[in-house]
Amino acid sequence: MLNKLLKQLRQYDMVAKGDRVICAVSGGADSVALLFGMYLLREKLGITLSAAHFNHRLRGEESDRDEQFVRSFCDRYDIPLEVGSTQVVAGKKGLEAAARDARYAFFATLPGKIATAHTADDNAETVLMHLVRGTGLRGLGGISPVNGNVIRPMLTVTRQEVLAFLEEYCLDFVEDSSNKTDDFLRNRLRHHVMPLLKEENPRLAENLSDMAMELRWDAQALEALDTCQDVSRLREMMPALRSRALYRFLKENGIREPERSHVHALEALVFSEKPSARVNFPGGVTVGRNYDRLEVLQDTPVPEAVVLMPGDRLELPQWGLTVSCEEAREIINTKDIFTVNTASAVMLRSRQAGDSMRLNVGTCTLKKLFIDRKVPAHQRPHIPVLVDEQGVLGVWGIGANVDRLATTLPAVQIRLEPFMKQR
Repeated sequence: MLNKLLKQLRQYDMVAKGDRVICAVSGGADSVALLFGMYLLREKLGITLSAAHFNHRLRGEESDRDEQFVRSFCDRYDIPLEVGSTQVVAGKKGLEAAARDARYAFFATLPGKIATAHTADDNAETVLMHLVRGTGLRGLGGISPVNGNVIRPMLTVTRQEVLAFLEEYCLDFVEDSSNKTDDFLRNRLRHHVMPLLKEENPRLAENLSDMAMELRWDAQALEALDTCQDVSRLREMMPALRSRALYRFLKENGIREPERSHVHALEALVFSEKPSARVNFPGGVTVGRNYDRLEVLQDTPVPEAVVLMPGDRLELPQWGLTVSCEEAREIINTKDIFTVNTASAVMLRSRQAGDSMRLNVGTCTLKKLFIDRKVPAHQRPHIPVLVDEQGVLGVWGIGANVDRLATTLPAVQIRLEPFMKQR
């Protein structure tokens, strides 16, 4: 067992000389074997070793017995010990998950690397649990050898090897009575499914754990791909690569743990015939198509309409513009300067149904104009449109309505410039 422990520590660079390693010890066989194994290897590894025990207070006197056992064990070998305790209450995910969350919250308060005693059997059981519930490559990867400051150096060690190690060094341990029940899925798999499978192959735990480690490497290689937002490229990718690229895109844009349903929804968006389609995800994240590109959309309110009178110079941060309206001195028409004949007060507002204007190529609705110019649907309400009571005078970034252009003075000239916030 010691050789496997040492090999795993070195293969994944779990520790370095000078590290403080804190073994999580429940008092059970696996955790006692881990602590004593690290105790024997501490000088070779050049580490400072200590232990941590968390009392969940779920089993009354038995929980206190476990704590006392760990205290006595650490005293015997002069191993520093940190003890935490709380009354764990089942949450939405159940009692087992609540206990785990409380335990790891305690470990997070300790300075150093936390070593847990997950074995090859635990890893095999985890893979089976994921299969039962439905999973992909990440789930088949089982338990991660390293997760932040948490290390798991016993993932290649079987439960039989643990018991043989304890017997060799005459080490006692305590039994958790809850492990004997069938209350949890892991226990049911351990008591009923694993024995049947081991009858077919006694090396089942090692084989499944080794498979999980290799699949984890495959998953990491795929996840190293760059995020892709280009719809054309995504459509051409092999499905495995595309799903990884979409998973990473979601994770980088506010979805902490994307599920398969989230990836499938985003994939449907990629193949949608609607160039401005969008999908809502948990946490208020909305992803939309900007024709050939995926973008995270910010739902901002449509700016209110503004009335412009000659002599006005208005700062309109809600539109991102500074607008001036004055008597024209000369006739100039660009994408942001409009010299026009007006029939009434000028208003700056968003596009409305039925709005149309004539350009040199003919008359069309603003809706069609925005579509032809590939303006994303979510951006269209935020593009300023200049109107009076007779209709559209012009659109910022596109130009003036040819039918409303001034050919002689007097006329009104309207300038739209990007709003620059004063420092």
